[in-house]
Amino acid sequence: MGHKTITRADLAEAVYQSVGLSRTDSAELVERVLELISHALVEGENVKLSSFGSFQVRSKNERIGRNPKTGEEVPILPRRVLVFKPSNVLKSKINKSMVGAGK
Repeated sequence: MGHKTITRADLAEAVYQSVGLSRTDSAELVERVLELISHALVEGENVKLSSFGSFQVRSKNERIGRNPKTGEEVPILPRRVLVFKPSNVLKSKINKSMVGAGK
């Protein structure tokens, strides 16, 4: 199966095609949006994009893990993780695309 990864350049090109801004302005717009999202997440804010999903940073406490190869116990340090929860609209679109493709 040929999976394509969407890049910043692809997003900028889509903005250029849809909105009609110059390619430079389109690229700057995409960069600014991603910058705003990143900054909000670093500051601990949630980011919700209607009909797409929400991003949230969660804090995980320290815990003891185990090396599966040796069985040795290893402490896993406290950390922050990024969680994405898709909206019901996005879930529905994904599931409909699977039904239409016969997967």
